[in-house]
Amino acid sequence: MTNILHIVNKSPSERSTLASCLRVANAGSSILLIEDGVYAALLNSTYSEPLRARSGKLNLYVLEPDLKARGLLENKLIPEFKIIDYAGFVDLVADHPTNQSWL
Repeated sequence: MTNILHIVNKSPSERSTLASCLRVANAGSSILLIEDGVYAALLNSTYSEPLRARSGKLNLYVLEPDLKARGLLENKLIPEFKIIDYAGFVDLVADHPTNQSWL
């Protein structure tokens, strides 16, 4: 199976894109939360338990500039998420042969 980079940019309280992503994401794939998608990385979000349950099989990332733009603090995030900058975003895209944006 191909390791896919799944990029989610919608808030989990507004759209079901993260739920759809989690249904199809294969073990070894990565999920990157950007824009309003970063709200799903919060400890008490609707998706905190499903994301934590899959953290051993999926690589979880959140984009730092989008966290900062929304006033979200690192200590309020699910600890399994790796916080990356724009250079890390570029590296993820380059490292994954397939990228899927969930709009």
